[in-house]
Formats: sequence, C-alpha cells, structure tokens
Amino acid sequence: MEETTTFQGLGHLFMTIFLYCFSVFIVAPVITDVSMAALCPGKDECSLVIYLSGFQQIITGVGSLMMMPLVGSLSDKHGRKSLLTLPMTLNILPLATLAYSRGTTIFYVYYVLKTFTSIICEGSVLCLALAYVADNVSEGQRASAFGILTGIASCAFVCATLCARFLSIATTFQVAATLAILSTVYMRLLLPDSIQDNSVGAPIVSSENLSSPLLEDCPGHRNRIFRSFRSVREMASLMRSSVPLFQVAVVSFFSSLGEAGLHASSMYYLKAKFHFNKDQFADLMIICGAAGSISQLLFMPILVPALKEERLLSIGLFFASAHMFLLCVAWSSWVPYIAAISALFSVFPQSCIRSIVSKQVASYEQGKAQGIISSICSLANVISPLAFSPLTDWFLSERAPFNFPGFSIMCAGFTMRERLAQMSQYERTLFT
Repeated sequence: MEETTTFQGLGHLFMTIFLYCFSVFIVAPVITDVSMAALCPGKDECSLVIYLSGFQQIITGVGSLMMMPLVGSLSDKHGRKSLLTLPMTLNILPLATLAYSRGTTIFYVYYVLKTFTSIICEGSVLCLALAYVADNVSEGQRASAFGILTGIASCAFVCATLCARFLSIATTFQVAATLAILSTVYMRLLLPDSIQDNSVGAPIVSSENLSSPLLEDCPGHRNRIFRSFRSVREMASLMRSSVPLFQVAVVSFFSSLGEAGLHASSMYYLKAKFHFNKDQFADLMIICGAAGSISQLLFMPILVPALKEERLLSIGLFFASAHMFLLCVAWSSWVPYIAAISALFSVFPQSCIRSIVSKQVASYEQGKAQGIISSICSLANVISPLAFSPLTDWFLSERAPFNFPGFSIMCAGFTMRERLAQMSQYERTLFT
C-alpha cells in the first residue's frame, strides 16, 4: 500500500513538472524575437538586448544564491509541496504580462517581473522536485530516478518547442500562462507531500537561536534576512565537511558556468551569423530536447548500473565541451543541428551530480543539499554574464578585433574542459 502511494506521488510529481516545464519552455524559442522586436526593431544584432539579458541573469543569480539553501532547508521542515506553491505561482505573472501585450512598455514590465520572480523561481522547482524524489527513492535507484525526472523535463521541452514552432507569438504566451496556472492547481490538488511529519527535519532556526539576543531585538522580516545569511553559512560549512561534496560542487560550478555562457551567447550568435528566427530556434531546440529525452529515459537507467554516476558524468562533460567547440566554428547553418545531437550524452551531468550529492547527506537534509547545488549554479549564473555578455557583444559587432563571431562560445567550451579536469580529479579521489 505504501509503495502504491509512493508511486502515485511520483506520478503526480512528474505530471506537475511536465506542465510547469511546458509553460516555461514554450516561450524559449520566441523570447529572442520578442526582445529584439520590442527594443531594436528590424535589427539582427542589438547590444541593449544582450546587456539587459546579462543584467537579468546577474540579479537572478545573486538572489537565487541567497534563496536556494533557504528554500531547501524550509522544505526539509515544512514539506516540498508547501514550498513548491510559491515559485509555481510567481511563474504565472511574467507569462501573463506578455500574453496581454508585447509592446516596448509592456516588455519592460515583463522584464522587471521576470527578473524579480526568477530570484525565487529559477531552479527552485527542480531543486524541490529532486528533493521530493530523494525522499521516496532508495539510494541505489536515485540516479535513474533523477534521470527520469530530467527526462520528463526534456519531454516537456520537446513538446513545448514543437508547439511554439506552429503557434503565433501571441498564442504562445497565452498557452504558457494557462499551463502555468494549470500546473499550480494540479500540484495543490493532487500531489501528496513527501514529508508528513514536520519533526522529521531539524528546525531551520532552533529554539536556542530564537532566544538569542540578536534575534530578540530583530523584527520578523529581519529574522528572515538573518536566516538567509545563516543558510549561506550552513552551505559553506557543509562544503567543508565533505571532500567529495566539495569536489562535486566545483564540477557543478564549472558545468553551470559553461552552460550559462553557451545559453547567453548561442541564440544571438546564430541570429547574427545565420539569421535564425523563432522557427529555426525551435527546430534546434527540438533536436536537443528529443536527444536528451531519449538519453535520460532510455539510456541512463541502463548505463548508471554499468558505469556508475562518476564515469557517466565524465562522458557527459566531454560531449558538452565538444558541442561548444563545434558550434563556435560553424561554417554553415546546418552545423548547429549536427552539434545538437551531442545532447544524447551531454545531458548526463546534472542528473549524475544531483545523485552523487544526495548520497552525501542524511535523509532529512536532502532539500538543503539540493538547494546548495542550486545556489552554486546560481553563483555561476552571476559570473557568466559578466564575462560572456561583453564578449558576445564585442565579437558580434563591427568593433571585433578579429573575425570570430563564436569566440565567446569557444571560451565557454574551455570552461567545460576545466570542469572535465575537475571531474577527473574527483574520480581519482573516489577510486583510490
């Protein structure tokens, strides 16, 4: 009976993640065209859009760095479902804004809403979903379960992108807003919480802390700020307490840094060099998503028992860097499509990292541990636009010192090689 309840809970979680990811991903192929049309109509290259995108990424990253450990810790005490409600609800606001209109003024309203809601939404839904899976799946099966969860997200990515390929821009945002609402309602009505007893997790702020002079003099909102900084200190302490966890965190940082650099550069690079539009972006994303879905749902459950997470992670890192190096020297518009096939293997790292991390902590710390990795990814997202946005703008403009539009993507590829070196170091530590 308990196994049936667990299975049903995971099924409802997967459906929730599918609907949520669908609402997020369906706007991905069109947002570049919407941004360019609102801010730089009639142009294929726009410095303002690149820098605004980078600034948004920095603000989101800084906020997420503070919020993710706190959200994870709160979910350990109060349950995953309660904490999922906030980011899934906030996700509706920016989508509804562009569903209403996409003029310049409304775009700036969307930009502000998206920036501040992403502080809580960016990464937190996946973080809490991973913690939910860890609550209900044994250690030996977590890598496969995490892979299935990621595969569900990839399926949502493929379906959403395919829909965006054939829908108008206005309809795309209307569908996104509707599904964002539907996913939140579905989660609240049908998803059972994985923590039924709030005493399972240790309190975020203990009674000793509550009686301290510092907190006695603080208003409620200052207590929340204090707990945010306390979560960051807990993150640093946990990193120091486990060498494998620290090394995987370093790998995760370089992984996110390279991926953020690719995402910040690739669309503007393809639009400037090959004049890609929303349909071509959608086709490219469908290939990546389909390859990732097949890999996570079919290959990963077979490969994890045979190769283990650490070996599979190294394979994924290698193909991710190879993808970037091929993309940065693309000589024809068909080359990015060939490079996208590498997603068959380059999707492995995140699931493997999350599985390794989940095995390093106790059952009542899963939310905190997943939040820590999410915050490290957020830190990479802060640093990435500071480096890659200026590089992208420089080498796509007429001011470039030499003709190499894909230079920023090549730099992201070198970052991937660095994380591969870090993974090799971790494997040596693990197997010796």
